[in-house]
Amino acid sequence: MIQVTLPDASIREFPQPVTVAEVAASIGAGLAKAALGGKVNGKLVDTSYLMEANSALAIITAKDPEGLELIRHSAAHLLAYAVKELFPDAQVTIGPVIENGFFYDFSYKRPFTPEDLEAIEKRMTQLAAKDEAVTRRVLPRDEAVAHFKSIGEHYKAEIIASIPANEDVSLYREGTFEDLCRGPHVPSTGKLKFFKLMKLAGAYWRGDHRNEMLQRIYGTAWASKDDLQQYLTQLEEAEKRDHRKLGKELDLFHIDDHAPGLVFWHPKGWTVWQGVEQYMRKVYQDNGYLEVKGPQVIDKTLWEKTGHWDKYRDNMFTTESEKREYALKPMNCPGHILIFKQGIKSYRDLPLRYGEFGQCHRNEPSGGLHGIMRVRGFTQDDGHIFCTEEQILKECVDYTTLLQKVYTDFGFKNIIYKVATRPEARIGLDESWDKAEHALMESLRASGCEFEIAPGDGAFYGPKIEYTLKDALGRQWQCGTMQVDFSMPERLDAEYVGEDGARHRPVMLHRAIVGSLERFIGILIEEHSGALPTWLAPVQVSVLNITEAQDDYCREIVKTLQNQGLRVQLDLRNEKITYKIREHSMQKVPYILVVGDKEKAAGAVAVRARGNKDLGVMSLDAFAAQIASDIAQKA
Repeated sequence: MIQVTLPDASIREFPQPVTVAEVAASIGAGLAKAALGGKVNGKLVDTSYLMEANSALAIITAKDPEGLELIRHSAAHLLAYAVKELFPDAQVTIGPVIENGFFYDFSYKRPFTPEDLEAIEKRMTQLAAKDEAVTRRVLPRDEAVAHFKSIGEHYKAEIIASIPANEDVSLYREGTFEDLCRGPHVPSTGKLKFFKLMKLAGAYWRGDHRNEMLQRIYGTAWASKDDLQQYLTQLEEAEKRDHRKLGKELDLFHIDDHAPGLVFWHPKGWTVWQGVEQYMRKVYQDNGYLEVKGPQVIDKTLWEKTGHWDKYRDNMFTTESEKREYALKPMNCPGHILIFKQGIKSYRDLPLRYGEFGQCHRNEPSGGLHGIMRVRGFTQDDGHIFCTEEQILKECVDYTTLLQKVYTDFGFKNIIYKVATRPEARIGLDESWDKAEHALMESLRASGCEFEIAPGDGAFYGPKIEYTLKDALGRQWQCGTMQVDFSMPERLDAEYVGEDGARHRPVMLHRAIVGSLERFIGILIEEHSGALPTWLAPVQVSVLNITEAQDDYCREIVKTLQNQGLRVQLDLRNEKITYKIREHSMQKVPYILVVGDKEKAAGAVAVRARGNKDLGVMSLDAFAAQIASDIAQKA
């Protein structure tokens, strides 16, 4: 007898080996119809999987996260099936699941067009409607290579040839299409109902620019029509909020081909930048940080000592002078250790907190660049705390409290906490890693924060807390970090004199709150749809006249508000007032002051707030008090 234990701990017995599909059918017709796969002893499998021994089984449906993964994986194969039906000469390569969807790369003699994309999606719908069974078979590696070569699929043959010779490979067939895949898949194409092809892109074969440029088709797939529509609506909203689009419309910045991956900040954009930087500078001052500044170019021997040269050499910009090799710094931490080492430090000096708005450069691949979100040159609100082992917990707890305050001021209230633990490729002793990981987890517990564990995702020199923001669209942005590092002070010979008079190694805490200022400003632009809160807005007030008769009074208003530290724009153009109001509204200015003869005579202003809100006529003092309150409250 085969015993199958279900998630509710109930046990079903079968006289012979049984498939996942058969177990589902024994429970009920509804479950049999809904089953997409199974989880046998923790492993995701097809519904055709045969259990030949006692097993624990969970039936996977579209309601389960794993069910959505099966749907997307199978939709990628359905995409390749449709492409082969419409373009028989196309060669298929790889088609993985990605966040919110899937893609598949193809080699074809001409570029696919948007019209092709529509035809492919239509064909996918027709193939899904045929409800063809998806079946699996296993072949020896060499036999599988010969099979794909015989049908002209040379990319597949190359992939399989890279698999060890003694291994078998699995193939999945639906109708006339067969593909290499580990699986699992949904039982039939009819399970795929809610999908959409999204866009075309280029991708080098195996990610190597020396290889052929393939054509990548992106798609999304969901468990229900409502889920699909919700996602498409979210994409539409994200497109409206795209920081690249808003950056151009609001005249904040631009990216130029003369400096790929680097940002040209325009006056309004630099005003936003300064708002963020000066806010963070005040955070430094109020929380015991000493601001420092390190050089941009440092000899490669320092990067060799820290281990960065071995780990990140391909992402570092290098230069040479007088037969010495240098690198543009990709991070600030080694420089802060060199500053720490100047002069003798005592235990009384600890914790010693350094902060720097450090400009860094990393040679990111051109395909990964994205507006100001991912660039080659960026500035971090970088900080490093040198402390004793006994001080780690308090410093981490205090830092989390500080970070929460900063994020709230910028309009973010939903923070996800994650502890990334030791990776396989790391430096330092396991004993030190144990202490570091324990300290980070205890600090979050002491802060009352629930957190997840991300096994193996720590930096090569130490574990870290990742602080991730959740924005208005539910998207996640990992910005802040806190890393505990026992190794780098050791490698660069940093010391302090302890209470016992002996030399000791400090512990180094690497921390950033907003991270890259460029990226954080991009996130802010998208979070607020370009309508930045009054305290950050590049122009806080626009003053508009109706006729020339109010020009002098408008100038007085501007001067008065500027003397109060406000960023004010004066518009005395000979245009209709409705036109000027609309134009300044489109620039998302928080307040527009309209001045006509009545306002001038009364020594007042007509106030319009962002969002087409008419606040009526008020004295200039009353308006100044209102906007001052907005700014003080970070409203």
